[in-house]
Amino acid sequence: MAYYYSEVARTFSEYLLIPNLTRKDCVPSNVSLKTPIVKFKKGEEPSLKINIPFVSAIMQSVSDNNLAVALAKCGGLSFVFGSQSIETQAEMIRKVKKFKAGFVMSDANLSPENTLKDVLQLKEKTDHSTIAITEDGSPRAKLMGIVTSRDYRISRDSVDKKIKDFMTPFSKLIVGKANTTLSEANDIIWGHKLNCLPIIDDNQNLLYFVFRKDYDEHKQNPYEILDSQKRLLVGAGINSRDYKERVPELVKAGADILCVDSSDGFSEWQGETIKYIKETYNGTVKVGGGNVVDKEGFLYLVESGADFVKVGIGGGSICITREQKGIGRGQASSLIEVAQARDEYFNRTGIYIPICSDGGIVYDYHMVLALAMGADFIMMGRYFARFDESPSPKVKVGNNYVKEYWGEGSNRARNWQRYDMGEGDKLKFEEGVDSYVPYAGKLRDNLDITLGKIKSTMCSCGAISIQELQKTARITLVSSTSIVEGGAHDVMLKDNNL
Repeated sequence: MAYYYSEVARTFSEYLLIPNLTRKDCVPSNVSLKTPIVKFKKGEEPSLKINIPFVSAIMQSVSDNNLAVALAKCGGLSFVFGSQSIETQAEMIRKVKKFKAGFVMSDANLSPENTLKDVLQLKEKTDHSTIAITEDGSPRAKLMGIVTSRDYRISRDSVDKKIKDFMTPFSKLIVGKANTTLSEANDIIWGHKLNCLPIIDDNQNLLYFVFRKDYDEHKQNPYEILDSQKRLLVGAGINSRDYKERVPELVKAGADILCVDSSDGFSEWQGETIKYIKETYNGTVKVGGGNVVDKEGFLYLVESGADFVKVGIGGGSICITREQKGIGRGQASSLIEVAQARDEYFNRTGIYIPICSDGGIVYDYHMVLALAMGADFIMMGRYFARFDESPSPKVKVGNNYVKEYWGEGSNRARNWQRYDMGEGDKLKFEEGVDSYVPYAGKLRDNLDITLGKIKSTMCSCGAISIQELQKTARITLVSSTSIVEGGAHDVMLKDNNL
């Protein structure tokens, strides 16, 4: 007969945190939110960490290269959505990897014989205002000069004017040599009040640019996550259908970590996908799996080779999998069981598998509950879809601005691969809706408030790290009446807009 769980499936709103002693060192400035996102052995350091426990959902309306850059600068990670062509997804990854680096290989290049029209077209295509002028227009050829917006006036200069007639020639450039360090390059930039410094070899061939803005941005973003080449970290979503073609291109483009995106990850298709990636790349390419809601699903993905496991089915604000198929589980119950399985696996093998809580977040305090219940990091869609940096359109509905937000299981996304059951190549029914979320402005402004709440709550729980929170947190179930009691009640609220 069927197996029946005796416990009710519960979600975050049914729990509250009980305060622990707030020690004198428990102040927000002492709280570290650094967390691992890939598996590691006891006593060793994980190869990939993020500085805040947030990753953005693998969704068309959430995670493109613009949000990936903004989130990585703040310490989190984006998984660029995979429900697009291999070529366009790989290009998004390349854009993130090129955005921030100490030494930037020029990807905006022309020759002296090109025209102002070519400059304007290239600027429109790449969004770069500094263009390297090399002998033959290739990125590693002999540097002849540079062109910036200060070298021409669109209102007066003919678009047919040759670049050699208005560029800043090499003889007037200050340049660095091949052995120039990043620190030395920045000193030259500041000492000569430059916006950029070309780095050349002994034959005057262009090697790299170093930009003033990169130095400034690094100082303004102390938590940004960078690879060994000082490029922003970025992840990518994949599916269990075209992974043999997609993964090589994403790896070539520079993706730091992959995640198999599926509403139900407890499947042989996902197991085969993960095994193939781990075997093909000898474990060097990091890949997570999911989604699962119990111990059995967790262990299946771990034994397949997953570097992290994503938890949650049907808890997303635009997800209707539970309604359509009747499968899923309350997010808190799912997380508690999988976290227990993760800890048992660690005690048995000495290998720690990070888990990601995906779905069910309504309020900021739910994020702390998710971490306290065992999540190493949290994946969110609705939260990030509200910001300027997300790819979804901003529209005005009534007197309010909103942003469009649609599920990967909706007809709009047509991401049938995410819900693939091994037959056919189309979406048979919807498991997601098309909706709006309130427009909230810039990511950083909102994220600062959220992180402030999380750190304050952790201090009240007597914890200054996620690991300490998971060991010492005290959590209680609450009644429906006490939930009402927790908000403003029995008063007449003032209308602050009057």
